[in-house]
Amino acid sequence: MHPRPARTTPWRRAFAAEARAERPDLARLCLLIGTEADPALDARGMAAARRRLDRLAALLPAGPCCPRAWAAAVAELLGVRCGFGGRPGDYQRLESSLLHQVLRRGRGLPILLSVVWIEVARRAGAPVHGVALPGHFVVGFGPHDAYERCVLANPFDGGRVLSPLDAQLMVAGATGAPLDPAMLRPAGALDIVRRVLNNIRAWAATRPERADVALWAVELALLLPAHENRLRYDRAQLLVRLGDFRTGAAELDAYAEALAADDEEAADRVRRQASAARARLN
Repeated sequence: MHPRPARTTPWRRAFAAEARAERPDLARLCLLIGTEADPALDARGMAAARRRLDRLAALLPAGPCCPRAWAAAVAELLGVRCGFGGRPGDYQRLESSLLHQVLRRGRGLPILLSVVWIEVARRAGAPVHGVALPGHFVVGFGPHDAYERCVLANPFDGGRVLSPLDAQLMVAGATGAPLDPAMLRPAGALDIVRRVLNNIRAWAATRPERADVALWAVELALLLPAHENRLRYDRAQLLVRLGDFRTGAAELDAYAEALAADDEEAADRVRRQASAARARLN
């Protein structure tokens, strides 16, 4: 039994193509995510968002001499002059995970604010990358091949530079464990996009009435290279929750078929879920 493909649109085809590009464009991928949540976002709106990033980059001074100077210059521009930052309440808003809305509001989740920092600083020539610390995304300034010594900045806090102790406390607060230098490795564009989509799914998971949002976030994640097979199961469950019992059951059967080679007991449980979904058709 073959799973039914997810709904396709020109924007989704563009997202899939960009995700498979040799050097995926982080800003474009984040803006394409926004088209799922905001039907008013079109090519003109995405172009306007990119021009906003260009204009911000043009306001940075030419060539600060070191990573710490770059971090200070970007924080002065984005955090102080433009007021980009975050507050606890931003975690409750879907707009906080949408790049075009973050650029408009100046507020967002740590990872989307970090995307703004990365895209603006990169356009100005800064050595910059994302750093996916557990529980909190930040930005690193410095060479990719010397990431253990990079200067960390927290865009959620207006770009405040983090001391080594700050970073250690941030990780300990999220995991209870010490900071591992491997946590400082630069995050690639697809890693960042995957985490953005996970954040959107987490937002929707606490709002049963927004299963539609969870569904499109899963379907976009399935378009990323090397996605987890488990996402197919998550999509099937969402289809059932949204009342598409026939398609959800077919997806569950397909997932069970893939699972059976390694775990027949788990596959049987999924088959029973498929039968229960079909029973709801009567």
